[in-house]
Amino acid sequence: MSAPTAPGSTTAMVQAIGIHKFFGDLHVLRGIDLTVLPGQVCVVLGPSGSGKSTLLRCINQLESISAGRLYVEGELLGYREVVKGDQHILHELPDKDVARQRSRIGMVFQRFNLFPHMTALENVMEAPIHVRGRKRSEARARALELLARVGLADRADHYPSELSGGQQQRVAIARALAMDPEIMLFDEPTSALDPELVGEVLQVMKDLAASGMTMVVVTHEVGFAREVGDNVIFMDEGAIVEMGAPAQVIDSPREARTRAFFSKVL
Repeated sequence: MSAPTAPGSTTAMVQAIGIHKFFGDLHVLRGIDLTVLPGQVCVVLGPSGSGKSTLLRCINQLESISAGRLYVEGELLGYREVVKGDQHILHELPDKDVARQRSRIGMVFQRFNLFPHMTALENVMEAPIHVRGRKRSEARARALELLARVGLADRADHYPSELSGGQQQRVAIARALAMDPEIMLFDEPTSALDPELVGEVLQVMKDLAASGMTMVVVTHEVGFAREVGDNVIFMDEGAIVEMGAPAQVIDSPREARTRAFFSKVL
């Protein structure tokens, strides 16, 4: 893992400093420190319930953090920080500012969540028109371009019910890209797919990585982590147990907990 930058540094695309998250008495994230540089692919591995998805949801502000600081390109997420003497006071941002911050981040979930009454093309056009205020003709041209990018140019007029799971997930990726995000978050994007459909989604993600998109990917696909990841993080019980280059973390882990995990999944 790259050396941490100073808090709020513009050299990091994502920086988490001392992130904690509680759900009632349940301590889900326990002091997460993470730096993702522009253009990097950071892959997060670990057992179910280790806090991986919660970390992504905090980055995208679908969950509020209980302690710590989260920055995207040097901008503090969710809060405005006021310094008075030696005190650093946080004020929650209004909803419109949170929405602006979130619009810079694309997120793809396990479930596709496409609008069933809209075609693939209409699903990809929807947010740029209604959130970004783009002209319909401009949004349509961009949506067609993105559907072609994910290999679905010939499915633009199909409804979700007419598409396979893999095709629906690729539409979901195109929909996230339509907002021109600076970073893409993937929360186990292949876990709901039949095994034979996993490859087509992973190929789109590989192509995105090759294009220079900054990505944080929660997945169980160890092969993808080894092939595409710049950094691999292994989480367990809400903490980062080990992080580093894929060859180190996956093939030569230093920590006993990491070794035990990979001995069962490889």
